[in-house]
Amino acid sequence: MDPATPYPSKRMPVLARNVVATSQPLAASAGLRMLLRGGNAVDAAIAAAAALTVVEPTSNGIGSDAFAILWDGKRLHGLNASGRSAATLDPNRYDTVPQRGEASITTPGAVSAWVETHRRFGSLPFDALLEPAIAYAAHGFPVSPITARAWQQGGQVLGDRADFADAFLPGGRAPRAGESWRFPDQAETLRIIAETGGEAFYRGSLAEKIAAHVRAGGGDLAEGDLDAHRADWVGTVSTSWAGTELHEIPPNGQGLAALIALGILRHTDVADAEVDSLHAVHLQIEAMKLAFSDAYRYVADPDHLDVAPADLLDDGYLAERACAIDLDRAGDPGHGVPKRSGTVYLTTADADGRMVSFIQSNYAGFGSGVVVPGTGISMQNRGAGFVTQAGHPNRIGPGKRPFHTIVPAFLTEGGRPRSSFGVMGGPMQPQGHLQMVLRTVTWGQNPQAASDAPRWRVVEGRTVAVEAGFAPEVLDGLEAKGHHLTRTTPDTSFAFGGAQLIQALPDGGYVAGSDHRKDGHAVGY
Repeated sequence: MDPATPYPSKRMPVLARNVVATSQPLAASAGLRMLLRGGNAVDAAIAAAAALTVVEPTSNGIGSDAFAILWDGKRLHGLNASGRSAATLDPNRYDTVPQRGEASITTPGAVSAWVETHRRFGSLPFDALLEPAIAYAAHGFPVSPITARAWQQGGQVLGDRADFADAFLPGGRAPRAGESWRFPDQAETLRIIAETGGEAFYRGSLAEKIAAHVRAGGGDLAEGDLDAHRADWVGTVSTSWAGTELHEIPPNGQGLAALIALGILRHTDVADAEVDSLHAVHLQIEAMKLAFSDAYRYVADPDHLDVAPADLLDDGYLAERACAIDLDRAGDPGHGVPKRSGTVYLTTADADGRMVSFIQSNYAGFGSGVVVPGTGISMQNRGAGFVTQAGHPNRIGPGKRPFHTIVPAFLTEGGRPRSSFGVMGGPMQPQGHLQMVLRTVTWGQNPQAASDAPRWRVVEGRTVAVEAGFAPEVLDGLEAKGHHLTRTTPDTSFAFGGAQLIQALPDGGYVAGSDHRKDGHAVGY
């Protein structure tokens, strides 16, 4: 099968009273199946998340971390299910932060997110939610095109690891688009997780296998670290924009960067600018640079922060930061000094008003490259989010949650849910959140249009990557202001992430959009 789609196509927004939007169609179907069985949006999210570990292993796995923001029909909740580094980790062991391998692994939290959200808000039996994922792994499924391409790229990076190659490169290569993929070991692991309600993963047979394999390869993670892990209900942090509130998970996630950027733009005239105009794009890019400068300096494990999120979101401080934007020149800012006081994203909503914004990831593609033999558990490399700088709140150390790139988002309006959304893709995520809020709230675009629109992405310094679709005069104007532009092609658009959005309709029901940059789609009934 030739996976190419050489002709222009257009996705339409999906409107329904129950909806699921994910980056892989089989995962979207898994979530929809739970809704059709009488489950709620939380059940659908868990089923889709579990299925994604099977059908899109290039971005997440059973050894992932996860975060969630959900509206239970009455109020908003935020869950941090990221894991901590090993309790025995010695920071003096590292001159540089490990990027791959056993030393890059922190305690995986995704399974705890499934268990905890189900415990508090689920309606169907937990084991029923993992049935689609188990069936896909046991009986096989045809690999989708974008996932196949990412699989090949992951194999080129990690293929020299025997545990990875044995699991994901049978016969010495990645599966091609349209080829059937089965992973019986993963099916058995998911079955054990389903039967034990996740207990075996943190305090049983699976925990023993994880710890033994990681430590055999020189890592620090031990059974005690898995046993000590808990997902935490942490609420959200937020900032206002044009009558709405953007909610993000508090640090250690980078969602704070989106809030800072939006707060800075509140002190500009961006809302009066035309969508995709030179002035609008320049202001967004400059606000995002300022926000990243602060986030990289101050975001860390919440127990080790030296500046509170509220101080970074203080309106007076944000007004000062807005003054640092030069309307005529691209900047390369450092962090401010406030006063002190590989990823999959999915979203679901049901007819009773529940909405879920959920994200899980192994970080860099397949993650660390470590795959626990006989289990299909691919381990994340979230330890790569630490720094080695002495005195930095995010310095690598024992029992700490690292700076995290994965962040779900949620918009409320007048105390009611407006939209659940996310844009997967490393540092693209808060930048995508900013662009989605402005497109849907300020410029009134529907979720699919906001997802389809061309994106910009701050890289470093004055370098900005831009997708095709911006007017030539806008790109010329950005370069005239000193931005160093990197123009991308459709083949490199993966760096701009993948969005999924669900927006509540005034008269009931929802409108959903799903990113054409990924394999997935939105479904509903």
